[in-house]
Amino acid sequence: MPRHQEEKATPEGHAGAITHPQDAGERIARSVRDILVAVGEDPNREGLQDTPERVAKMYLEVFAGLYEDPREHLHKQFSADHHNGVVLVKDIRFQSMCEHHLLPVIGRAHVAYLPDGGRLTGLSKLARLVEGYARRPQLQERLTDQIVQGMVDALAPRAVLVVLEAEHMCMTLRGVRTPGSTTITTGVHGLWAEDFQARQEILGLMRGA
Repeated sequence: MPRHQEEKATPEGHAGAITHPQDAGERIARSVRDILVAVGEDPNREGLQDTPERVAKMYLEVFAGLYEDPREHLHKQFSADHHNGVVLVKDIRFQSMCEHHLLPVIGRAHVAYLPDGGRLTGLSKLARLVEGYARRPQLQERLTDQIVQGMVDALAPRAVLVVLEAEHMCMTLRGVRTPGSTTITTGVHGLWAEDFQARQEILGLMRGA
């Protein structure tokens, strides 16, 4: 008999939350111990005795976004009837994990939207939306799209533009080994998807031009 029943798989790139497995920490720790043995290490030696539990705690922290629906951060809204201009938050720092190698992705998000009827959310809520989707096994392209769609779902804005700039440790530590290289992805919705000039103006604000 298996020691545990596997959780039902969820759709790739799901927007909401999944159920937190109750024994996740124990299972991760066992797996880390097996990895240490597989690479020829002694998990009982002094420096590694607590490593499986430390790694388990770390993974539960960096993957915490799996167990929340980040869109809920945007449910707290307020109205500014006379504001019809752009809202832009630049340089939102985020950390994620590449789902191919489980190595860190470290970057910045620039998030802009054009409210509809003065429907606004707190600036910190945009940062929490980014963090919620980032704290999952991710692809940068999917992360970009999820941030855009999360804002569309929660705020119904007239336009959204998201730019992510990130360094992938899977390119820095292994394989091609190009430290300092940056990957840039963009996502756009609404009026800015059709209006090239307006989109360029927002991109200029993001670049500080």
